[in-house]
Amino acid sequence: MTVYKEMPKSVRDFMNEIAELCGEEHKGWSEIFENVYSNTLLTTIKRISEDDTYVLTGDIPAMWLRDSTAQVRPYLPIAERDADIQAMIRGVISRQFDMILHDPYANAFNEDANGAGHQTDDTTMTPLIWERKYEIDSLCYPIQLSYLYYQHTQDATIFDDRFKQVAQTVIDLWVVEQDHTQSPYNFERPTDRKEDTLTNGGRGGEVARTGMTWSGFRPSDDACEYNYLVPSNMFAVVVLEYMETIFTTINVDANLANQAQQLKLEIKKGIEDFAVFSNGEKDIYAYEVDGLGNALLIDDPNVPSLLAAPYLGFCDVDDVLYQNTRDHILSPKNKYFYEGQFARGCGSSHTPEGYIWPIALSIEGLTTNDKDAKAAILNTLVATDGGTKMMHESFDVNNPTNFTREWFSWANMMFCELVMDFFDIKVKR
Repeated sequence: MTVYKEMPKSVRDFMNEIAELCGEEHKGWSEIFENVYSNTLLTTIKRISEDDTYVLTGDIPAMWLRDSTAQVRPYLPIAERDADIQAMIRGVISRQFDMILHDPYANAFNEDANGAGHQTDDTTMTPLIWERKYEIDSLCYPIQLSYLYYQHTQDATIFDDRFKQVAQTVIDLWVVEQDHTQSPYNFERPTDRKEDTLTNGGRGGEVARTGMTWSGFRPSDDACEYNYLVPSNMFAVVVLEYMETIFTTINVDANLANQAQQLKLEIKKGIEDFAVFSNGEKDIYAYEVDGLGNALLIDDPNVPSLLAAPYLGFCDVDDVLYQNTRDHILSPKNKYFYEGQFARGCGSSHTPEGYIWPIALSIEGLTTNDKDAKAAILNTLVATDGGTKMMHESFDVNNPTNFTREWFSWANMMFCELVMDFFDIKVKR
């Protein structure tokens, strides 16, 4: 096993490029960018072997399928010209595939089968699994990373027979979870925190079939209130389209391409038919629905979120229904929208009232074409780092020195991606 003990030249050159672009006007951006862009590489990434990379989420000693994708995503532009960074990212994808094939219902894994994590949860645990909260996005992110990796490197060998096995596993699970009564999954945790366990004997609340696929938990790792999680279904539509493209044009497999296309259409129709509600003024996307008429008209700062729909590739930024939803989310109509002396943005049931998330602020910037708005958000993020030159999980809008999670690599790398985006350095989709 090896870890990065010093910055590769390509990474150092890229950080210098960002610093030059920022100049004196945006020196605060470049200072945080350099700190966190290097921090992720030096502190969270372990090269187990040439084909295996383990990625710590930060202050929790486990690898999340979701977080690990977001953590390495801003290195993709460097992978185009650095074979070592390319191999590191390919190793992340390989490790993610191993995780999915080990248990597609798990969201976070140990480095080896050491039995760490939530082994007392009432679900089917193994010593390799840190946590087994089923979240749709845990399966979306590795497929997304594979496709984005290909877009940057043109390395089509990533789409081999094991990729087919992973794709089939994901499709099969999502089809089962279109009718959760047929699912083998249950989850209960002995806790007083209701967001950490599922009701109804670990099965979750009652739902009707909609065409969408069921999720136990949100990307915050909090339990869904209504188990058709709309932004995660949006993300599923996007990655199913990736699969359809891969199996139609790169590693041709008509059967898998047809399965991906059919499921994509069913989920998309489910969103159209069951996930659009009026907020009293306009039609918007609901965050969660149950197919029985109930809906949650909020958003959560974790990605996938409704705010992130264009970032994920589900719709265009100027889509009318998205803009209606965005207006709702970024207003007091969203009960987790907070505004204070230093900032305003989206919070979560996962963190204290009045605390907002840098991830959501970054997504707000990544889903607008207004450069001034992007700059304003970056200035806010710099001004609310609590004096640490790092991003956090959340911070108090009236006192940014109060924050949760001092070391949270996902938030750090979302900041980096927004800085890159401001200077038109895009992650290719």
